[in-house]
Amino acid sequence: MNLRQYEYALAVAEEGSMTAAAERLRVTQPSLSQQIGALERHLGVQLFTRTPSGVTVTVAGRAFLTEAKIAITASRRAVTAARAAGGELAGELIIAVHMGLGARQLPQALGQMRIRHPKLQVTLHEEPDPADMERLLRQGTLDMVLVHRIPVGCSFDTHHLGEEAYVAILPKGHSLLTTGTALRLEDLASEGWVRFRHTSLLDDYLARLLADAGLSPHTVARASQISTAVRLVAQGLGVTVVPASAIPEGFEGLACPLQPCLSEPVLLGVRRSAGSAERAMLDHLKKQNWRGLGSSSQSAHNSRDRR
Repeated sequence: MNLRQYEYALAVAEEGSMTAAAERLRVTQPSLSQQIGALERHLGVQLFTRTPSGVTVTVAGRAFLTEAKIAITASRRAVTAARAAGGELAGELIIAVHMGLGARQLPQALGQMRIRHPKLQVTLHEEPDPADMERLLRQGTLDMVLVHRIPVGCSFDTHHLGEEAYVAILPKGHSLLTTGTALRLEDLASEGWVRFRHTSLLDDYLARLLADAGLSPHTVARASQISTAVRLVAQGLGVTVVPASAIPEGFEGLACPLQPCLSEPVLLGVRRSAGSAERAMLDHLKKQNWRGLGSSSQSAHNSRDRR
């Protein structure tokens, strides 16, 4: 039994098919089936149930794969630590990110990391719901979390990077876009709202904002991505509120600053006893602009007002 067999079993579980897993792993299907069979014989349990349409994971298989994923992650970290000691960053860095957070800053930091450490691989878990975040933390999978609030039970070291400002997004040609002034949530009370999926932290934040303001506007649509929500607003479906840095390129002109200014802290949680890869990523993220993220929309309004 070896880690390669663990990786094979995980691939089969994720693909739901021996054929698809073999293609992904770039091995022959007979070879993969032989390795899975050898692993099952060694464990004395059946990990997968074979069906005409593929494979499904058994109860014993789910229990095994949970621990197998932890073992593989630990192995990758061991490789990363050894190579880092030799001056080379390689291996895999795993980060969980709240929806929309660092939509511009994180790619910039990762691009800089790629130039300096081309052998380092990064995996992002974008907007895991609370249950998924808890599972990832419990399994020891995550190296870093980029969040507004450190999850309960997370023992990571916390670094405050700055503030994330929120702005209102209005349809093109909306009368409030031409005023050049900041908006109150009350100004949008009669509008239809484009919201986000119920389990998202962003929608939870919006719900709390509206409740605190005593507002219950009509929801006309829900989206799972900020870019989709902004595009729906652009087509006249309604209005929304999003992090300023998450506005897709080309839609900045639809943003209005809010009064009072709404913002949340940007926090980076880093696993304790962090390795060289985590420290390098932290350094790159600290160099990004995490303050004044709403200034671009305010400047755009001032420019429109002058015209």
